Formats: sequence, C-alpha cells, structure tokens
Amino acid sequence: MFRISKILTLLLLATPVLSAAEKPNLIFILADDQGVGDVAHNGGLAPTPHIDQLASEGIRFIDAHTSSSVCTPTRYSILTGRYNWRSPLKKSVLYGLDKPLIPESRMTVASFLKKHGYHTGIVGKWHLGLGWQKLPNGETRKATEGPTKGRGWDIDYSKMVTGGPLALGFDESFIIPASLDMFPYVYLKNDKPTQEATVTKAFFRAGPSGKDFEAVNCLTDFAREARGFIANQVKRDSNQPFFLYLPLTSPHTPIVPSKNWQGKSVLGKYGDFVMETDWVVGEVMAELEKQGIVENTLLIFTTDNGCSPAAGIPDLVKKGHHPSGPWRGHKADIFEGGHRVPFVVRWPAKVKAGGECAQTIVSMDFFRTAAEIIDASEAIPDRAAEDSFSFAKALENPTVTEPIRPFTIHHSIAGSFAIRQGDWKLIMCPGSGGWSDPKPKKANNDLTLPPVQLYNLKPDPAESQNLVGEQADKAKAMVNLLIKAIRDGRTTPGSMQKNEGYPDTFTKRVKEAYPQLKP
Repeated sequence: MFRISKILTLLLLATPVLSAAEKPNLIFILADDQGVGDVAHNGGLAPTPHIDQLASEGIRFIDAHTSSSVCTPTRYSILTGRYNWRSPLKKSVLYGLDKPLIPESRMTVASFLKKHGYHTGIVGKWHLGLGWQKLPNGETRKATEGPTKGRGWDIDYSKMVTGGPLALGFDESFIIPASLDMFPYVYLKNDKPTQEATVTKAFFRAGPSGKDFEAVNCLTDFAREARGFIANQVKRDSNQPFFLYLPLTSPHTPIVPSKNWQGKSVLGKYGDFVMETDWVVGEVMAELEKQGIVENTLLIFTTDNGCSPAAGIPDLVKKGHHPSGPWRGHKADIFEGGHRVPFVVRWPAKVKAGGECAQTIVSMDFFRTAAEIIDASEAIPDRAAEDSFSFAKALENPTVTEPIRPFTIHHSIAGSFAIRQGDWKLIMCPGSGGWSDPKPKKANNDLTLPPVQLYNLKPDPAESQNLVGEQADKAKAMVNLLIKAIRDGRTTPGSMQKNEGYPDTFTKRVKEAYPQLKP
C-alpha cells in the first residue's frame, strides 16, 4: 500500500500544472454585425489599424465562423462551447425582457476558468436573457416625463437580476441587456441596473430607458470599463490571471458613431462606426501596454455574425467595399456571408507574428482552446463544451494540416441548417434561410428549386453552382452525419448528451427528401 501511494505521489508530481503566473490572461473581443470583409486587412475600406496590428503581430484564421448567423445563438455557443440549436432557442434571437437562455447549472467558459484560478469579467452586450424582478402586486409604472411606450414598465429596476453574468461564472459585469436597439436601455453593473428606467427612449424600438442612457456613449463607456477591469485586476493581484469577455454593440444598429468619429470614413456612418469599434480594440491594447502585460495575454478579436443589411450593403459595394468579401449573403443567412467572420489571435509569448491559418474553426472553439492552454482539458466534464474543439495546436503551427474539426454545422435565423466537411457544404433548405434572396417563404414555395443545396466552396466561394443533382450520394452521407450529430447531443468525443428539444426546423420538402431527419 505504501509503495502504491508513493508511485501515485510521484505521478502527480510529474504532471505538468501551470502556476498562476504562467497562465495567460485571456481577452475575447466580439464585435456585433461586422462582416469578414469589414476589416482593412481583409480588403475593407474603413481603416482598422488596431485590428490589423493584432493580425500582423499574431495569427489570422481565414476560415473562421460563428455557430449561427445572428446574435443570441452565437453568444450562447461562445460561452457554452455547445451548438446553439441544442438549447431551447431553435431559431431567431432573444429580446431585452426575455428570460435567461443558459441555466445556472450549465458550465460556461467563464465558470470553468474561474474554477481554475481566473478572475472573470464581462463588459458589453449580454443578449442571453435576464431574470428581471417585477414590481409588487402587478404594479406598472409610468414614465416620469414624456410618453410611456413599450413593455417593461412592470420591472423593479432597483433590484438585481437573476440568471445573469454573475450566476454564470463572471466575477464582475458591466452590461446592457441585449442589442442596442432593444429596450430596456439601462446599464447593469454586477447584475444590478446602475440607473432605473424612468423615461421612454427609442434607439429603433421605443421602451423604458435610464434618463442618462444614450446609445452614442456605449463604446466610450465600454472602453473605459474594460480598461478599468484590466487595471484593477493587475493592481488587486498581478499574479492572478484574468478573463475578460468584451462583446461590443457595434457596428450593429443603431449606427451611432460618437462625435469624435463622425465623418472619418469614406463609407459614411457605418464606416465611422467600424472605425470606432477598432478604437475600442486599441484602448484595450493600450491598457495592456500600460500595465506591462502584453507578452502573456492572449487577445482575440472576432465578430458575432456577418454584416447586417442595415449597413446599406449595396451602397457600400458601389463604393468598392464588400462587407462579406467574396462570399454570398450576409447576417441571418445560411450562406457563408452570414457566419464567416474575421478572427485574429495575438499572444506574443507563444504565437509567432504574421501567421495565417486555413483551418476551419468556430468561435465556440474558444472553450476547449482555453482549457488546453492552461493544461485543464481533462477537467471539462462530459456535459460541457460538447461541440468545442481546441485550435491550440494551430497557434503553435498555423500550417497544421490535420483537421481541427471533423465537420462544422451552421445555423440561420430561421433555424435552417448547413453542414460543412472539408470544401463541401450542404445547405438544408432551398434558399438563404435568412434575409437575402431567395428568402425562406418564397424559396420554400418555389418547387423549381431543389430542397437542399450542395456546394464545393473551393472553386465556388459564391455558392452559385448547386451540385446536389450530380452528387446525391455525397449529400446523403452529409445528411446522415448531421442527424447523428443532432441525436448524439455532441460532436466531441464523450458520452451521448440530451438536447433541450429536437431542432425540428427542417421544411416539409427537406424531410420528404430525407425522412431520417424527422423527430
């Protein structure tokens, strides 16, 4: 017995465990509705010098995606490492008054990192639902001045919310509830509104707002809070690593660049807002430099989906700016422009400057990547990060050829699926599945269109040549791969898991063509 105990002790001592000082700080910046072609290093016409600097000093992933082509589902996947359609939300997005999407029992990348010694914080747009506390006895208040419009006047804005960032692994938070065009328009610090909603304001949708809240100030406020989080953590405990999740509200609508950025771009207000978004990235970089922690900080910049048509894409294209690059579609679509995003990583201590990686990755792969970086992959429980694959090996060697992911599943605002394997992509609907033509209703009623679409993206990045008629066996094999991924409840190795309901968003024509997709 003594001998066995001694052997176990020696094995434990031999296991590599990173000290707190060795673990990198982690910062994940997520822009909102910014296309893959909106950054200058991908051909964008609005200057983005700080994002470009990250790319030149780190590594660019040129085949990076989000799990969905819209806001809420992508954010769900980033935090959970799980495909969004496994959640109760099978299509569309949440709004500012909706209940929490992520149960407190589910591990997030924040709670995982917190468990492994990180101080965790979020600054920016939440958009995953909050548990608002209601006024007693069914009371509803009126605006203290001006009209009373929208819903949410029955909320007690003096009380903390439940199911928010603090319940899901964040030590600190400074957020707005949802998109900047969704009420209530209030900041919440550590899950409590900083000011009660007492007036009606409309940043597209009219509803309850804090009297001092102005959409135009959000980026400035987020930059200040992000810098403060970094500085305070270094001052509090310079040996404790931190994780900062910084989901911005731009360049999503309302497109409201602040005064300092108005008129700076040849592209108009949208370009100005892209430039101000880049400025926030620069503010984070400046604080890292000021605190002397650039070397061992892993900094990621990416976006939550493609460019929104609210940016005025046709006018941008006329000026020579292509928000989706050479790819078809935009935000909300199942086409590449909906979910293909810029993705750059800088980590001077480990990542060589100027790298470019062609591996297919998804932003939810951050969960297992972070775990591998801190030597804690084995600590991820079976019911967590079910669809997250580590791209850590690509950080060491950008030209790695072994696929990081066996396949990737995409999802649109209408709940349409696509599955990608290598250069092949099978779209499980006849149209865009989103907001570009052919839109879902029209496409589903057009019997001249095949029920599914199969493209080889290597020669056809514009997804213009549907090969399903001549590659029927390829399509069938990919359908079977998709249905297995759905029914297994995971795509990473491990025991089968349960989805929160079957994602039955396939059209009648698709299920007739492939009966195995029926629940």
